[in-house]
Amino acid sequence: MALFSSKKYSPAAVRLPTPAKTSNCSVFTALGHRKTIRDISAAILPSQIVSNLLWAAFGINRPADLFGVPGRTAASASNSQEIDLYVARKDGTFLYDAKKHLLQPVLAEDLRSVALTPGQHSVDAEAPLTIIYVADIHRLTATRGYKDIGLQDPEVQKAYCYVDTGMIAANVYLYAAAEGLAAWFHNCDKDRLARAMGLRPEQRVLFAQSVGYPDGA
Repeated sequence: MALFSSKKYSPAAVRLPTPAKTSNCSVFTALGHRKTIRDISAAILPSQIVSNLLWAAFGINRPADLFGVPGRTAASASNSQEIDLYVARKDGTFLYDAKKHLLQPVLAEDLRSVALTPGQHSVDAEAPLTIIYVADIHRLTATRGYKDIGLQDPEVQKAYCYVDTGMIAANVYLYAAAEGLAAWFHNCDKDRLARAMGLRPEQRVLFAQSVGYPDGA
């Protein structure tokens, strides 16, 4: 019996409300509260919180630049924007579409438990939302931005992907701190996730980040 079925979603995507880009929490206050919280409640996050979270992570925050590419809330090598945010929830797995600000359906399966390494499965697989960071190497090598020669070097590609993921994850941490949410950046079962999501050879699963309300809050 296969671990994952080929069950697909209907064409309907999950539309997110317009992100609320205001907060009563200052950047310095958020930095003061930023921390990793591994004990996360299974309580579902409201759509507005999910919308705000994903926009803060890697949403579009300004019009197209000189290369014709809209700006994002986190930097990337040569503005390649090579990191995709897959969102694992109880109702399935989605891809965050920043341009349309919605969740595109990927699989009907709940991949939250696979977004942990085997030794972590007993820690917390109940967080309502887990972001799975996937790098698309093709976007690095074929970026519309500055043609850095290093983008063709596999070791440089790896370094850029890790740094760019860290910048997005830091945005998630800051938003979580500002809103009183729990966030945990962690490793994941990369091979199983890649197979489950049907990724292309040039795509790489890197890390995951679970977000929700602190358990017991």
